[in-house]
Amino acid sequence: MKALITRIAVLSIVLLTTANLNAQDFQGKAYYFAKSTMDLGRWGARLSEAQKKQVMARMKNRLEKTYTLTFNKTESFFKEDEKLDAMSGATDSWGSNFSPGYSYKNIKDSTLTQSQEFYGKQFLVKDKLLKIEWQMGSETKQIGNYTCFKAVALVPENDLTWYNFSWDKLRRNEPVQDSITGEMKEPEIKLTQIEAWYTPQIPVSNGPLEYWGLPGLILEVSAGNTTLLCSKLVINPEDKEEIEAPQRGKEINKTDYQATVMAKMQEFRDSRGRRSRG
Repeated sequence: MKALITRIAVLSIVLLTTANLNAQDFQGKAYYFAKSTMDLGRWGARLSEAQKKQVMARMKNRLEKTYTLTFNKTESFFKEDEKLDAMSGATDSWGSNFSPGYSYKNIKDSTLTQSQEFYGKQFLVKDKLLKIEWQMGSETKQIGNYTCFKAVALVPENDLTWYNFSWDKLRRNEPVQDSITGEMKEPEIKLTQIEAWYTPQIPVSNGPLEYWGLPGLILEVSAGNTTLLCSKLVINPEDKEEIEAPQRGKEINKTDYQATVMAKMQEFRDSRGRRSRG
């Protein structure tokens, strides 16, 4: 019954708000603020409170970011707003290797084209949009002037953050030995819980990063240790932008791109180990 009520409520809002989307030149621009938390683990336990604050200040550029999503009825491009490192006055070149690049989504064709740079080499990642099995609920909340509905999903972590890397991720993707049989087996697939808030008042099936597939623009989404929140939304801005897919770089799919990054970082780790032994 709750699901039926939710569908009726969403449909009612869509019928009241689709008039602004009928124009051929419809375009919107959503500005998102992203905030991530970082667990310092056992290493952090050895630090004083002053040292922890210093570490967090140095990591601020990686933990707090701003993005822009420009969209029409079927397409979007998503990009990070570049900013200077508060400590050095330079851009965060290390962190940029593992950040999402310029990303184009085509909802009609269910395709993603994303420009990624990894250690000076340009890649053009082309693949299908991430398949997300959303569970839509009846819970609502207000974000700015928009009524939003809640939806949740479970997605394999590697599918959601294929462009990202950590040493822990490298370890978790290595084959492990079964303690009983002694045989090597593939690592377990880690799932990430996603919580999204979408508004049927903007009935486009789009959102930031990999997120899409709901009957309304996603204004807030949380997954893992990161939350993205829309801080500003402009519908039909005076100065419209061309929404086009990036075209430069070596063509590759998401799986092969991730394998390329993992192999390079494994090589880096091995060479560092040889230097320390020597």
